[in-house]
Amino acid sequence: MVDSSAGGRTRLSLGKRPGDELEQRELTLGFVPLTDCAPLVVARELGLFADEHLDVTLSREPSWANIRDKVMMGALDGAQMLAGMPVASQLGITAVRRPLIAALSLGLSGNAITVSRRLFARLREQDEAALARRPCTADSLCALIDADRQAGRPPLTFAVVYPVSSHNYELRYWLAAAGIDPDRDVRIVVIPPPQMVARLRAGEIDGFCVGEPWNSVAVQGGHGHILMTSDQLWRHKPEKVLGVTQEWAERHPLTLRALVRALMRAGQWLDDPAHREQAARLLARSEYIGVKEASLRLPLGEQLVYDPGTPAVAHPDFNVFQRHAAMFPWRSHALWFITQLYRWGQVDTAHDMAAVAAAAYRPEYYREAAEALGWTYPRIDYKPEGLHAGDWQLAQAMPEPLSMGADVFFDGGRFDPHDPVGYLESFAVAAPRVTLETLRHMNQSRPSSAAHALGKAGDGTS
Repeated sequence: MVDSSAGGRTRLSLGKRPGDELEQRELTLGFVPLTDCAPLVVARELGLFADEHLDVTLSREPSWANIRDKVMMGALDGAQMLAGMPVASQLGITAVRRPLIAALSLGLSGNAITVSRRLFARLREQDEAALARRPCTADSLCALIDADRQAGRPPLTFAVVYPVSSHNYELRYWLAAAGIDPDRDVRIVVIPPPQMVARLRAGEIDGFCVGEPWNSVAVQGGHGHILMTSDQLWRHKPEKVLGVTQEWAERHPLTLRALVRALMRAGQWLDDPAHREQAARLLARSEYIGVKEASLRLPLGEQLVYDPGTPAVAHPDFNVFQRHAAMFPWRSHALWFITQLYRWGQVDTAHDMAAVAAAAYRPEYYREAAEALGWTYPRIDYKPEGLHAGDWQLAQAMPEPLSMGADVFFDGGRFDPHDPVGYLESFAVAAPRVTLETLRHMNQSRPSSAAHALGKAGDGTS
């Protein structure tokens, strides 16, 4: 149902819902100004939180460190959060030892790797044809780095948004696939998303990996060139989540369920192409992202401009909010992030990785809400990645098979959540601080029930 509020804005409604039982009605949720904060903005502006008897204030935060600290210390009830944050907290590697959970995914894809005009010009001199190919590998960058090393030049500097962010792992994956060691051959620094373009323009960094709209802002301002998108690197790659502390979830189970329902409906609304222009207008407002609407309209309209002054290029599924079970918090996605933490030496102790994934990602909230909303939902928590070049059907779903999107990696890699250590063994460039033999012993001694279920389910195709 659709109605209009007194302020004249569009409002979606499911009608009256009982709310007396909610443990907490007034909530403050944090977000970082990025396109994928859209479910939170839409749920507030279209009255979906209000439908669930929730009075939600959205708090714009300058960095992911702010999000982490404020949620853990209770200044925020929950937040748009990096997908790796709940995993890192369950592993105990955060400054504040307070476990977080992901109750919902907030969508798939939406990031890109952008380089400065100066670096792009040097790469063009190195191999112009390579820059025109999509996906664009880092092979020519590898040759340039070798030349710089021989000439005694300082290493190039790239920025990511947070140490356990998908952006850090995307950049490292892209570099390492070309034989570049991210810890030895380049310098990687952490910069909050809204500061990326200014640092690139000032020449302080040579490139970055960040979410939209900041890549488009860099290109439209003539300051950068997009070389690789997250969806080109790994189709329908997981991105942000709804994160809360485990303690808050246990104390507010009904409130959290209401929050999940509202955000799921926001994701559904966002995936209607007819709504993307309105979403761009909402997000462009100063209290949310605060950029020109044009910088949001292109990526939300599934188009990108890779180079300044060139036409927009169609990029289907650049931002997926709800289709293909995009909001389902797959524990296999959590497990993939755990492998990256080990691959790059961010964890120095062997853990039961499936147990950590199960603690960090909680798909039961999605399933309960999906059943109430009449949506089809996965019956399994784990699925392999890298098997499907196009759309496919997940047979292990209720009440019918579920349409899923492509999941291939650009380098042909495959991730089997039943054998995460084997996945780690497949990488030529890595810097683990735990021997893979120790890790394999820990993860073979007590197989998880989820992994056992995956073994019976196969690859999930019909």
